[in-house]
This record gives sequence, structure tokens and C-alpha cells, in this order.
Amino acid sequence: MADTNADWMGSLPPALRSLPLSNLAIPGSHDSFSYWVDEKSPVGPDQATAIKRLARISLVRKIMKKWSVTQNLTFKEQLEGGIRYFDLRVSSKPGEIGQEIYFIHGLFGIKVWDGLEEMNRFLEQHPKEVIFLDFNHFYAMDDSHHHFLINRIRSAFESKLCCVECVEYVTLLYMWEKKHQVLIFYHHPLHQEYPFLWPGNKMPAPWANTTNVHKLLQFLETTLGERSRYGTFHVSQAILTPRVKTIARHLVRGLKNTLVHRNLPMILNWVKAQKPGVMGVNIITSDFVELVDFAATVIALNDLLLEEEESDT
Repeated sequence: MADTNADWMGSLPPALRSLPLSNLAIPGSHDSFSYWVDEKSPVGPDQATAIKRLARISLVRKIMKKWSVTQNLTFKEQLEGGIRYFDLRVSSKPGEIGQEIYFIHGLFGIKVWDGLEEMNRFLEQHPKEVIFLDFNHFYAMDDSHHHFLINRIRSAFESKLCCVECVEYVTLLYMWEKKHQVLIFYHHPLHQEYPFLWPGNKMPAPWANTTNVHKLLQFLETTLGERSRYGTFHVSQAILTPRVKTIARHLVRGLKNTLVHRNLPMILNWVKAQKPGVMGVNIITSDFVELVDFAATVIALNDLLLEEEESDT
């Protein structure tokens, strides 16, 4: 992925800076943190009991890793490549003293704090870029864990955090004027206690849950057709999800070699045919965002909004 996308938001033409961010095409990654998972750690509380038992065998954890990893690039590399939406699942480590929170997808990833700091360093160097952090799954966390995590988020980003606002008001110009760069979506009732936590229902991300690329594309079309009535951001999850039998059949090949490589060209063709805007795409997420020109393809869709602006004047 080219570093030329590191400042793509700051480089957008003036006409697009005053459009709501919910009308722009924004590239995102699925299970954004999963570029590193710890195969030596116990299996996460997001897994079924049977899998936890099996995973006592280290070979099983090695295989799990092949199916848990959905990205190759670190947060910094994803940001430099143009990714601006991050899909995050987090968990405490049961039995560990203290309230430390980790990223999780089957196996534990890095500490959330380390990831937030890495993102903040990027934002310091790229003051016109805006990111969306979507905390949508929590495991083994009570209220004290949540307050710990929320305080971490606040100390990482401080004044860069954008408080909850009417979605239509949030444009790049609005963010730049207020020197905000981060929108946090927090799918838990505690969001109500903090003005900088946006409710999860402002970031719907309907999930096709299929291994069939045709069914996926049909699902993406249908859910896009319904988005305009909600007045929210919207995630099109352009991802295929392995079933248990998919994993059983292709144990050692892993997710990338079984589902992703083969279907990405078709998914990318669907992306190329989209248009952003009130009735169109907003955030599009993918696995292994560097395998094709994913981010650049999504960003380029914003040119279509420009043509629209010109034809209106």
C-alpha cells in the first residue's frame, strides 16, 4: 500500500471538505488489530469452551492463528496506506491482576494502550487526518474494566476526541476547525456517561456471515439500499466469513489462502462500481487490505462526488 495515502483526507478538494463524513467513501479494515496475535497465550474468552479445551495443544493454537489473523499491516502501516476506520474487539485477560485490556480475535493481540499510542503518533504527524475507532465487541469486562479502557482512550487522544454530534454536522472542515481527529464508537451502555463516546447505533455494520461471494455482494447491495433512512455512518463489510466446515476442510491453509485471495478481485470490482453519498457507500472494510489496491480504490470513489458537485453548479 502506497504511503501517498497518508494524507488523503487533508488533500481532498475543497468542495468535499464541507460534506458530512458519512457521505464520503472511507477505507477501513476488518479485525484491524489482528496482524499480531499471541499463539502462546491462552485462547480468548470470545471462543467456545470446546475450542478452549482443544487449544491446550500448541498445534491447535498455531492453526487458530492462521484463521484469527485478518490483517498483515500494523496500525501505523494501515494508516499510512489510507485506512481510516478500525474495527476493534477487546478483552481483559481472565486471571491477570489489574485491568489491562487487549485486542482479541480468538487469540490475544497487543495491549489496547499500545495500539492507541501508535495511532496517536500518526495523528500528531498528520493533523488533517480523521480516524474512526469502532469498539464493537467486549469480552470478560465488567464496569471497572470499561472505565479503565475509556480513561485510556481519553489519555491517548485528549482534545483530539470529537464529542457526539449530529452526524450531518461532522465534516472535515468541522473537525479541522475544532482540531478533532478521532471519533470513538462504543457499543456498550456506558457510552452515555462520556460525551466523547458515540453510541454503537451511529455506526451500523451489517454482517453477511457467508463464504459465498455472490451472497455477500447481494447482501451489501440490500443493506446499502436501506441506509439512507437512519442518518448514521454506515459500514459495508466486504468480507467473507469461514464456517466451521471451511476451517476443517482447509485447516492449514488459513483464511487468506482459502477465502480471501480467490474472492478479492470480485469484491474489488464491486467496490469500483460504487458511489459515495447519502444513498451510497460510506465506510468499506476488507481483510488483508494490502493484497489489492483496496484503500486507493475506495478513496478514488470520492472523485464521483466531485463530478456531482460540478454538474450542480
